[in-house]
Amino acid sequence: MELTGSRIIAADRDTVWAHLNSAETLAACIPGCEELHGSPEDGFAATVKQKVGPVKATFKGEVTLSDINAPESYRIAGEGKGGVAGFAKGGADVRLADVEGGTELTYEVVAKVGGKLASLGNRIIHGFARKMADRFFDSFQEVVEGPAAGDGEA
Repeated sequence: MELTGSRIIAADRDTVWAHLNSAETLAACIPGCEELHGSPEDGFAATVKQKVGPVKATFKGEVTLSDINAPESYRIAGEGKGGVAGFAKGGADVRLADVEGGTELTYEVVAKVGGKLASLGNRIIHGFARKMADRFFDSFQEVVEGPAAGDGEA
């Protein structure tokens, strides 16, 4: 399965890059993340709880960064195992570019699933993956940009 997308984040490229490499930011943005620790240099370990269709599982996995060209691009790869639910593995090429109004973040994801998850079918898996990517990048954008101007004003 493949997913691509992009969004404009109202922050400079160095700020976006720092957040892409922050365990604290990533943990806050990954849907269902219960734990994430590590560093960009050594990789990250994570525990994520998710429900995909009728399959509910806790995935434990590792994420590594490679092809790092700071603050422009990297490749992120990971694999998570969810016991009898199966596994998910994949990678994404992430690129940052300066644009008017901030930084454009683009991504190209390739992912594979196996076990019970694979039996759910491409339509359910693709829809779930798209939803997770959208939730991650919505949260990421919110964390990086901070509270929107005008929030909390009468």
